[in-house]
Amino acid sequence: MPDTTALDLSDPDGFLDDAAPWRAFDALRRAEPVHWTPEKGGSGFWSLTRHADVLAADRDTAAFTSERFVNLEEVDERQAEIRRSMLETDGPRHHALRRVLSREFTPRAVAGYATFLRGLTARTLDAALAKGTFDFVSEIAADFPINVLARMLDVPDGDAERLIGWGNRIIANTDPEYADVLLHSEESERYRDLPFRSPASLEVFEYGRELAARRRGGAGTDLVSRLVNQTPPDGEPLSARDFDNYFLLLVVAGNETTRHAISHAMRALIEHPAEAERLRADPALMPGAVEEFLRWASPVYHFRRTATRDLDLHGRTVREGDKVVLWFASANRDEAVFADPYRFDVTRSPNDHLAFGKGGPHFCMGAALARLEMRVMFEELLPRLAGIRLAGPVRRVRSNFVNGIKTMPVTVALA
Repeated sequence: MPDTTALDLSDPDGFLDDAAPWRAFDALRRAEPVHWTPEKGGSGFWSLTRHADVLAADRDTAAFTSERFVNLEEVDERQAEIRRSMLETDGPRHHALRRVLSREFTPRAVAGYATFLRGLTARTLDAALAKGTFDFVSEIAADFPINVLARMLDVPDGDAERLIGWGNRIIANTDPEYADVLLHSEESERYRDLPFRSPASLEVFEYGRELAARRRGGAGTDLVSRLVNQTPPDGEPLSARDFDNYFLLLVVAGNETTRHAISHAMRALIEHPAEAERLRADPALMPGAVEEFLRWASPVYHFRRTATRDLDLHGRTVREGDKVVLWFASANRDEAVFADPYRFDVTRSPNDHLAFGKGGPHFCMGAALARLEMRVMFEELLPRLAGIRLAGPVRRVRSNFVNGIKTMPVTVALA
């Protein structure tokens, strides 16, 4: 029987190894698809690793709620009310909060950014490729999506570095190179009422409030203007706290996930040059390739839910109130769904990945934008490259939440 205890899924250090998480997920899917992990600093959690189980739980908000929060940190009722965002809301209110901005992220709406994206991509690539050797993450993968977000928020391009920094400091709260205060440290208790216990959240709140004050009552169509001048369809206006948490979610989600997906996709193309050549030879393959990029990258390892009642899952008793972690990354390597799941194949079809969730109320609102950003990036980048290789070690974010690449030095030869 495979060893299902080889990796402590609660320990971010184990996720610094490229291979260890995947070995653990493979073992769990085969031998223990509902697995209990004791947890330092927490009460422990159940892990779901099979595609079918992750998909079912993600869709079933009655049995698996997000209201008790979606990362591993445990919060009391007071913290929950202070920190609650759209992610930690279910039911009609969640639907109403999504509706405030959902029209801005439909495939039709984001298609209007295509011309802007191509111009932005050209500018980003011109600056990076001219250097010959550079860090792909900072020069391309991070620069590109954050400037898209800056445009959607209608903030100066010069603020992009601040937005990137805030995302790093907030999301990577278990990485000492990024975090102001490490999660579970004694000092983090001072910031327990802030998202991710990060003092950087205060800076994001202040920045968002300044934007809101200038745009309240105006006729702007940017995301901030939409938030401050629209009432959700349930008739309950956004409170000041609702705005803070919504704005912070936009800053973090609009930067981190696409950046990491682009980085992982580039690394995969470097390591599988024949697949890169297929895309150069036939650009029409790119939309399908993007789906493989997303499956392969799985930029968010997991989201957590909480059981609302006692449940029997594969013979294990999950009690009401237990944390249940949905490992989307594992689902994206499930051999029951993906033939030869560790083969990187830009023509893979079907490709029923769960990188954005699927069919549930918490399906990623920015999915269409992320797909467009990735398609445009690689449509523009690959024809300009005669070759690209790693120029140093790839460094990963210390996290069991975000599957992130911190630095990836590359050397390019131009076509």
